[in-house]
Amino acid sequence: MKQEAVVLHEIDAFPAREHAHEPKLLSEQPTIHPSARIHASRIGGWTELGAHTTIVQSTFDDYSYAAGDVSIIYADVGKFCSIASHVRINPGNHPMDRVTQHHMTYRRVQYGFDVVDDAGVFAWREAARCTIGHDVWIGHAATVMPGVCIGSGAVVGAGAVVTHNVAPYDIVVGVPARRLRSRFSADVVAQLLAIAWWEWDRATLQARFHDLLDMQRFLKLYAGGEGAGVIS
Repeated sequence: MKQEAVVLHEIDAFPAREHAHEPKLLSEQPTIHPSARIHASRIGGWTELGAHTTIVQSTFDDYSYAAGDVSIIYADVGKFCSIASHVRINPGNHPMDRVTQHHMTYRRVQYGFDVVDDAGVFAWREAARCTIGHDVWIGHAATVMPGVCIGSGAVVGAGAVVTHNVAPYDIVVGVPARRLRSRFSADVVAQLLAIAWWEWDRATLQARFHDLLDMQRFLKLYAGGEGAGVIS
């Protein structure tokens, strides 16, 4: 039999949106998707939380964004962080020293084994907070395990599982995550950390915005002391 030709159709699955060509404007008021869930958390200004993002007992500081389907539990996220979709920060650990790892041993009420849950397990989880510095980029579907601290300026590669602390401006990749390299020389990293541009107020940031685009110029302008502006 002669095989019939397959007919392909161009389909635009996205509904038309008025002024779709216009950029989305952020403000001091957080931009939060209606499907996002936030519990007992502080969200900074100029931030954006994408669809199906969950934040529980955490801080999410100014200018940071989470692209969508991100889970942030018991964590402190600094300013200017770029969090790609499907990232998990501080997923819950199970107590492995018990006969069974199943959560019925601490979520006892829902299984009818007790009238109160095991508060100690939840306190243990909450104590293992994650800390994400400023200007950190976490790639798609990466996982940051409980208690991990990621330094400012660091990069976490897509799909990485971070089990140990990451130094400022380091790039880590893989499962478990390993150090690939630093983004800059030790001298430049030290100068950037000393400048701490992420602490500038809005007016200062606007006035100096274009200086952020040129590293050599930036260090010459704002890094004080001997060796300022040196890139090795």
